[in-house]
Amino acid sequence: MESSKQEVVFELPMTLRVHKDGHVERLTPTDFIPPSTDPITGVSSKDIVAVPESNITARLFLPKITDPNKKLALLVYFHGGAFVINTPFITPFHKFVTNLVSEANVVAVSVDYRKAPEHPIPAAYEDSMAALKWVASHSNGDGPEPWLNNHADFQRVFLGGDSSGANIAHNLAMTAGNPETELSIGLLGIALVHPYFWGSVPVGSEADYPDDKSIINRDYVDRVWPFICPSNPDNDDPRVNPVAEGAPHLVGLGCKRVLVCVAEHDVMKDRGWLYYEALGRSGWKGVVEIFETQGEHHGFHCYDLEHEKSKQLIQRLAAFYKTD
Repeated sequence: MESSKQEVVFELPMTLRVHKDGHVERLTPTDFIPPSTDPITGVSSKDIVAVPESNITARLFLPKITDPNKKLALLVYFHGGAFVINTPFITPFHKFVTNLVSEANVVAVSVDYRKAPEHPIPAAYEDSMAALKWVASHSNGDGPEPWLNNHADFQRVFLGGDSSGANIAHNLAMTAGNPETELSIGLLGIALVHPYFWGSVPVGSEADYPDDKSIINRDYVDRVWPFICPSNPDNDDPRVNPVAEGAPHLVGLGCKRVLVCVAEHDVMKDRGWLYYEALGRSGWKGVVEIFETQGEHHGFHCYDLEHEKSKQLIQRLAAFYKTD
């Protein structure tokens, strides 16, 4: 038994190993940081079960309230981690959302969703949409969560996320743009930080990207989607390649504003630029912007919030969330 457990049949470096006996070994920290009131920013947080029947949980964040009668923009946030690791409750994402909420003065719901391989795609999308519908159930001020009833402005709802979480935000906005989707709120905008988009044919600098330049290199990204989505293990699946031939037209994106954030040394950078350019020429009636951080890699901001470039990224996101 022990020898079979030690035999690795699949690995994403520094992320996850799958052993022959089916055991999944996650290689990243899983510390739990409890909700609290942050002594520096005054941001409060608490954990809730949004959808009890499927155990979808989330962490809510409320900035320091100076005017209890003023409604604040609402951010529904999806964390990154290749659809296989991380939660809203670990230190990097708790602290990142805390700082973002403080800077932007928004109410935030940071959603946990089921992870592959135990729960392959589309589980993450299903959970995230269920959480968004739970959020929307507060739009008339009579939902189960008082922070949302009392403080959230449902005329200014944003989706945001990094990496796989940005992928979720895009796909939910596409779903929201479908007239048949039963969503009782509109989306003002989405902010995609280092979005996990890919494809079978290299674009831009991908073909020249040295495999030793970063842990998250071409080989790493090539292997993620087939692993998390065995039902359609194709890197041109429209959910991961929104500009693939035959993908739903981006003109149907269900929001009014989009901010795409990329990092110079991220192997997926050119996918972010391609998305930005494709959306801009699609006939979609909204406003799309892009922001590139020079000299940095994928997800740099989550692990060094005191870095000046992390602060600049948070400031850029905050400015976006403050738009009407």
